[in-house]
Amino acid sequence: MKTHYRLVLILCVFALLCNCKPKSESVNVPVDERQKVEMITSHGTMTLELYNETPLHRDNFIKLISEKAYDSLLFHRVIENFMIQGGDPDSKYAASDKLLGEGDLNYRVNAEFDSDLFHKKGALATAREESPNRASSAMQFFIVQGKIFNDSLLDSAQSRINKMLARHYVINDSAYKTLWDSFSKVIDTDDDAQIQKLNDSINVLAEDYTNFEPYTIPESHRKVYKTIGGTPHLDQNYTVFGQVIDGMEVIDSVAKTKTGAYDRPLSDVRILSVRLKH
Repeated sequence: MKTHYRLVLILCVFALLCNCKPKSESVNVPVDERQKVEMITSHGTMTLELYNETPLHRDNFIKLISEKAYDSLLFHRVIENFMIQGGDPDSKYAASDKLLGEGDLNYRVNAEFDSDLFHKKGALATAREESPNRASSAMQFFIVQGKIFNDSLLDSAQSRINKMLARHYVINDSAYKTLWDSFSKVIDTDDDAQIQKLNDSINVLAEDYTNFEPYTIPESHRKVYKTIGGTPHLDQNYTVFGQVIDGMEVIDSVAKTKTGAYDRPLSDVRILSVRLKH
């Protein structure tokens, strides 16, 4: 249960919203000056560009690419109409029955939320576990496939964002520090019953928590979600730090892969190499 639960926390319903970097702090660098990256996979090649508005994530990704850290790793978690996730260093030589998703380096990257960056199709973002500071995984990332939304579905996504936001503020509220500390300790154990009990307690508090400013999906983002598609309920919850600009069909191809336990593809989907384009 512990491994599965932490896998879910890396990218799922316990995503959090806050510390959005004010729009005025964004670095306005022309698109043609953004660093481009070529990712060659067993399903084809994608070109991505990295956002200068998220320099910590951009520079960390560039460092890892220069170290060839992503070469031969797997897309270990694939959910059609949602996203494809990779970057677990333990996946490089992983046996077909190995449970993946917990591998990482010994540091985290501080969250960099920007009001202009959102989870449209092709967005490159970082996976993470639930934590009060929302720090990103050093290595694990996901690329959005998503789906087309209508206004009703977008309203539901917005409601989901605010439920997750309420949970975030609960675990950051000093009045509930003891509860969060207890939950943080038990999550590293195999005490499934206690994990569920404490998690439910946090969720109950979040249901009635209103001491925060609700998030509204901007109309400009709604237009994109209704045409290109994406995963709006993740917005401002995970750091978006890049975008696929060529090879979108590769995302669709990987997403169609048949999967088994914990959404791992039954046939390995491998990142053959990742290189900076000059």
